[in-house]
Amino acid sequence: MIKLTFCLRRQPHLSREEFQAYWRETHAPLVAERAEVLKIRRYVQVHTRGDLDGLHGAFQRRNDDCPEPFDGVAELWFDSLDDMGGDDPARRQAQAELLADERNFIDLANSPMWLSDEHPVVG
Repeated sequence: MIKLTFCLRRQPHLSREEFQAYWRETHAPLVAERAEVLKIRRYVQVHTRGDLDGLHGAFQRRNDDCPEPFDGVAELWFDSLDDMGGDDPARRQAQAELLADERNFIDLANSPMWLSDEHPVVG
């Protein structure tokens, strides 16, 4: 199993609430509709809590004034790297449609993503 982690920052014109509502109510169904063709085994949205901004600030100070928290994290699981690629036209179309929608709410230039293997320690 391989995991794609995408740390999201919202477009500057969106509030956190607007960003999260769009992500949950508009983008999530698009991902769900394309999950089979994209071979996504699991998709989880992790939304940053807006009611804890004071605590987030304390975390930043604790860590030598590190950057502000992300607005959320998307986690996608695939069985293999091969399942993430390929030259299938339907797959390319689904990927293009999701990217086009992501441009509506994600500041892509400031939203890093990477592939990883999980190594559970607790639980």
